[in-house]
Amino acid sequence: MHNKEKWIWQHKEYPAFKYNIEDFIPKLTQIAENVGRVKALISLLDEKEQDSIKIDLLTSEIVSTSAIEGEHLSRDSVKSSIGKKLDSNFNKGQDKSTYHTDALANILMDSTQNREDLNLVRLHKWHISLLSHTPSSFTKIALGLFRKYDDMQIVSGSIGKEKVHYVALPYKRISNDINSLLDFINTSNDNIYIKSAVAHLWFVTIHPYDDGNGRIARIIGDYVVSKNFGLEYKYFNISTAIAKYRRNYYDKLETTQNLLDNPNLDCSLWIEWYLNMFNNSLEDTLNIINKVIAKTKFWDSIRDISLNTRQLKVLRKLLDYNNGEFKGGLTTKKYVAMTKVSIATAKRDIQELVKYECIYQIEGSQGRNIRYAVRTLLLFEDK
Repeated sequence: MHNKEKWIWQHKEYPAFKYNIEDFIPKLTQIAENVGRVKALISLLDEKEQDSIKIDLLTSEIVSTSAIEGEHLSRDSVKSSIGKKLDSNFNKGQDKSTYHTDALANILMDSTQNREDLNLVRLHKWHISLLSHTPSSFTKIALGLFRKYDDMQIVSGSIGKEKVHYVALPYKRISNDINSLLDFINTSNDNIYIKSAVAHLWFVTIHPYDDGNGRIARIIGDYVVSKNFGLEYKYFNISTAIAKYRRNYYDKLETTQNLLDNPNLDCSLWIEWYLNMFNNSLEDTLNIINKVIAKTKFWDSIRDISLNTRQLKVLRKLLDYNNGEFKGGLTTKKYVAMTKVSIATAKRDIQELVKYECIYQIEGSQGRNIRYAVRTLLLFEDK
């Protein structure tokens, strides 16, 4: 059980979270500038390129928000679920989606595309979709229903050495608190990024469900911004940014929710951290868009060069690489593995690609350790 007045929901002024917007103006200005850059760059892309970026960002969002909670999804399965919704040329023969990833895709599309006010029915539908295909090993989770017990704790550590990080407010207060939160989400005129941060904090403070509260909180945060983002689709992915700092994420929430650390109901520390994560997500998006633009410039620059199918295959791989597939650069050995040709043929192909300035030898690599990189990085900026 918790001690008297240890958690922020016990504060006499809860839920009047305190912060000074003046403290965040520099970061909000930076976010606004990056949003402007994203919108400007997106407008330069064709529909196919835009769809590719949407699918990648939404896929990463679902994979990352689940990873924060320790659930590791197949990226290919998630990408198929998103692709079915956004890609008109989706290859059904290569569909790797599951009922679970389809349900997660449905939530994401509804929370970022449906601008209608958020209500209890919709909130419960999100919860049902989130967990209906994720069986619990220990207890039966009540789907689409708020908990009916008080002892909702966030605990870590082995049995007998548990550490209680947070105890949620009593279940009899959930209904009123959720309604107040929904009213705030639907009617508040606060800055949308700060509003997103506060809504996220408020929801996890209530912790109304048996499970899935963190994921629903991040969905709500996305919904708040998406509703007022100014583009048809969201071009940010805050869950991926948060996932990189997962431990820090929980620390900031814990510090803000504990009256011993935060006796004045001040959520400035949390808002500052959240805004930093949001800005990081925009910078990640800008990098993704830049790579797409660079790729387009690259193909335009070599359209009059005659290359064989092997060379084209390797160039596409180099331009699309991820997860360290080409870490350290292209080598003859990697070229042979991809194209199934002899070392002599691989060397000739590579020499041609260097001659045509499609790739270049990485500085400092030599002898048997010669490595190559695709020229796209030289094309990020107009010359």
